[in-house]
Amino acid sequence: MKKFLLGAALGYVLGARAGRARYDQIVRTYRKVADHPAVQSAAGVARAKLGEKVPLADRLGDRHRD
Repeated sequence: MKKFLLGAALGYVLGARAGRARYDQIVRTYRKVADHPAVQSAAGVARAKLGEKVPLADRLGDRHRD
């Protein structure tokens, strides 16, 4: 996730320096990658794994509060 945010920030800065046309190109490329079936599949797997971990974290937090 950190790499994604870093990439997004870098894209923003480069787009801002290069002007609107470059920014639009970066946005188009991002959307093309984000909409790719392989990326969507990987995101689904990541969400499922995260969903498995979040309830555990909630239970651990409840124990700590008691």
